[in-house]
Amino acid sequence: MAQNTHRIGWIGMGRMGTPMAEWLLKSGYDVSLWNRTKSKAEPLEKKGAKLVDAPSDLAGVDIIFTMVSTGKDLKQVYFGENGVASKGKGKMPKIFVDCSSIGVEDSQAIRDQLGEMGAQFLAVPVSGNGKCVKASKLSAVASGPKAAYDIAKPYIDAFARAGTSYVGEGELARICKIAHNVMLGVVIQNLAEITILAQKHGVPRHAFLEFMNNSVMGSTFTRYKSNSLVNLDWTTTFTTELLLKDLDLGLGAGRKHHVPMPVTVAAREAIQNHVGAASLKADPKAYLEEDFAALLETHALLSGLKLKSEGVPVPTGLEVDGH
Repeated sequence: MAQNTHRIGWIGMGRMGTPMAEWLLKSGYDVSLWNRTKSKAEPLEKKGAKLVDAPSDLAGVDIIFTMVSTGKDLKQVYFGENGVASKGKGKMPKIFVDCSSIGVEDSQAIRDQLGEMGAQFLAVPVSGNGKCVKASKLSAVASGPKAAYDIAKPYIDAFARAGTSYVGEGELARICKIAHNVMLGVVIQNLAEITILAQKHGVPRHAFLEFMNNSVMGSTFTRYKSNSLVNLDWTTTFTTELLLKDLDLGLGAGRKHHVPMPVTVAAREAIQNHVGAASLKADPKAYLEEDFAALLETHALLSGLKLKSEGVPVPTGLEVDGH
């Protein structure tokens, strides 16, 4: 067990939260967990975590981390019945660290409410998926009180092993994450378009993407998505519906501050086609729950092309210990 450390609480054991919390345990920290579906947290109990029955049971920790889906979810686990801070100015963590992707307005409202209760709030959204977490390639961006950040940084670094950028006070980290996910949407849509363009001319997807990844245009993102695009592996890391939500947040922020975003508008409307394409599937709900890389399938459909897996394993760059 790490020495002279704070007691850590963690809420949210989804695709991201589980491996992130696991890194804290691997680093030797004292971690207590709560998840709405308790069975999802039980594997980490075997690795040293303490499971609790309600968020309010985490009121006695020093620092609480959250990784949930929406601002509404975050308010519920903080302030709802049996929430971490549900007892007002009573016993509760001094520092709240939220790693979720939520809107600026929700984040500011939560910050204000926690401040009235005497707690400090850090917005620390992350970049990557569960595979990135496991491969030590997750990064983070943080904003909020600098003194609180300095205290929480060793714990953030335990899971954001590719680095954390502190960008200032308030909700600046939220803006950075929204901008990040706007670029994610634009890039995946364009990558789908040019990959189908090349294939329609007879270029195998694996060959085209190998060329792209070896070029100056290649990136960690294009590399780790290439295997999905080549072999039609839509194992979910991030859904198209969540991507559309983030694009809408970006466009809303642009309108509010009078920033023209024509490329984002075009990408958002193109990605909306994926929702329409789902209606052609036997199970539309399941289709929309697949990974957002399945946008390739929708663009192929619009281009009059039926895709098949090429059966060519492509390294993702996220292999753990070379596997």
